[in-house]
Formats: sequence, structure tokens, C-alpha cells
Amino acid sequence: MVEEKIAKLEQFCDYMNSCHVVIEKDNDHPSSGSPYRVSIDITIPHGRELAVVKSPDKGKQYPPLETVIRDAFEAARRQLISITTEQKGERKIHPEQQVSAMVTKLFPEQGYGFIQEISTGKEIYFHRNSVTNNDFERLTVGSGVRYKETMGEMGPQATTVQLLDPSV
Repeated sequence: MVEEKIAKLEQFCDYMNSCHVVIEKDNDHPSSGSPYRVSIDITIPHGRELAVVKSPDKGKQYPPLETVIRDAFEAARRQLISITTEQKGERKIHPEQQVSAMVTKLFPEQGYGFIQEISTGKEIYFHRNSVTNNDFERLTVGSGVRYKETMGEMGPQATTVQLLDPSV
């Protein structure tokens, strides 16, 4: 069964360096959750690695091992598709997320700031909660961002603010 699942992953990424699958059974009768844990570690060229661990949550009925394996491989498939489309430069682009802007003012103690849209010069408010990946602390005046805009109570405000180069 596992070999078949790996073969299906290879349909999405035929250049995997390795695929390591571990299936564990912690306990025959756990107090809650599943006794099974499935982890998958895949490496692909350019130092990329993805890891998936599936161990059904507490409070759920004991799913059969086949279900836990299927769920783990489905999560791995989604990650592989995302990584391979990114590597091929085919990542789906949503036009509403392609508006580029720069951070112009930051008020870290109050948890908000302003960005200025590059094309129009329009200034837009954003709150720390709208910054993705908990990157608010990494923002500086001049940081490039992408965002979605919505109309707030006091005018336009940015939602889903994404730092364009989080490695900086």
C-alpha cells in the first residue's frame, strides 16, 4: 500500500531524492485519539524538504491505519504540488494579491502601521493581525509587501499583508 502511495507522489514530482515513511503504533488502547502515527519525510533537489506527520486528534474515533496513511499521503501530495509548481515558476497568482506596496510607517507598540501602494501612492492602514506568518516584528519602514484591501470603518485597510522577502 505504501509503495503505491509513493508511486502516486512520483506522478507529481518525478525527481524526489528520497521518501522516508515511518508508521508507528504507540499503544493498543490509547485513552483518546488514534494509536497510529504516520510520518513522511521527502527531500527534493535544491535542499528542499517537506515533512508530514499524521496522528489523529484526541476525541476522534479510532480511524483505521489505512485512513491515517491516506491522510498523510494526501497532505504530502498537496505540499509537493505547491513546491514543484513554485520551482517551475507556475505558482498560481491571484491578481488581487499582486498589488505591491511599501511599509511607510510602523507603530510596533500599538500593533499597526501604514503601507503605501507603489502604483498610486495611496496610503493604507494595516493591523499586526493582518500580517501573515507572524512577520509583523520583521517589518521595517521600506519593507516590500503584497496585500489585499478592504473597506474598513475609517477607510481602506489592508488585510493579509505578506512580507515579500521574509529572508531579509
